[in-house]
Amino acid sequence: MKYTVKILMTEFVTHNVKRFILEKPKDFKYIPGQATEIRINLPKWKSENRPFTFTSLNDDLVLEFTIKCYPEHNGVTKKLHELLPGSELIIENPFGTINYKGTGTFIAGGAGITPFIAILRQLKKENKIGENKLIFSNKEKKDIILEQELTSMFPKDDLILTLTEQKNQDYKYGLISKEFLKENIKDFNQHFYICGPPGFVKGIKEALISLGAKKEILVIEA
Repeated sequence: MKYTVKILMTEFVTHNVKRFILEKPKDFKYIPGQATEIRINLPKWKSENRPFTFTSLNDDLVLEFTIKCYPEHNGVTKKLHELLPGSELIIENPFGTINYKGTGTFIAGGAGITPFIAILRQLKKENKIGENKLIFSNKEKKDIILEQELTSMFPKDDLILTLTEQKNQDYKYGLISKEFLKENIKDFNQHFYICGPPGFVKGIKEALISLGAKKEILVIEA
């Protein structure tokens, strides 16, 4: 089923990532980690659909998406970032992507954090963050999506922010390698939730399995 909804507001959360607040269709339901196909309701763009993960919670009165712009592609994300409140989008029924299966470590690269946002917000709301951990890799400090909110969710030792192209004393530096994982994770018999660019996901998956993680409990979204 398709729903036509209006953009209510947008705002930047980083230099190239925007938060979109949309109307929520009546009785529209989804679970944290699910996504929908989005189309821009303009003649030139209605045939172009892309999947985006909800970053709002099901109980919220509006829908929220957190979307990075890729201007070099001259495609859907660039056009989305140009739209003003009142513009119309077409969304479809939710579909499953990453689902929360239990306590574990979330590992995200860049915009790969977006499927985790609603899951972590729901856990925080229910006071169930518990012993979950987040390892979040970005190029530079300016690229970190929702840094303040993520910092407020986790105890200091359970949130690891790492930069790959900028050295800063407040962050770890370098790629998330096998050695990095071995140094920062004590237990590999847990759930691992992985999302990011395909090469990032492939490398993390291979490293975790080589360190003893069970392939069947890896939750992956590339």
